[in-house]
Amino acid sequence: MSRIVEVVAAVIWQDDKFLICQRPANKKQNPLQWEFPGGKVEPGETKEEALRREIKEELNTVISVKDTIGEAEHTYHEFTVHLTFFNCEIVEGVPEKLEHNDFAWIDKSKTNNYDFCPSDNEFISKFLKGV
Repeated sequence: MSRIVEVVAAVIWQDDKFLICQRPANKKQNPLQWEFPGGKVEPGETKEEALRREIKEELNTVISVKDTIGEAEHTYHEFTVHLTFFNCEIVEGVPEKLEHNDFAWIDKSKTNNYDFCPSDNEFISKFLKGV
């Protein structure tokens, strides 16, 4: 059985659009695919704390973490990623590309135009289409 890595992701809303980010080309998993920003939960952190930290590190913004809106899992060769998605909004700052190749504000009708990571795709098809 592969180890489970807990990951959190922010669905950051601005009006009727949400923020998606393109992974850097040098990433081992899913290079240049699109994802919701976030990252691994470190020992001793709550999921909400991890998400606030990751968004500050990746986008240099402060977010308000709202409710959980879905979960997804994807198994790679060496581990399984368990993602928890949260509704969020920016309370301070403007997103910057500190770690990602690119980012975009899109509405839910445009998700088919982007090549998303597998677990993000699962979330979109299960939860986001009904939002």
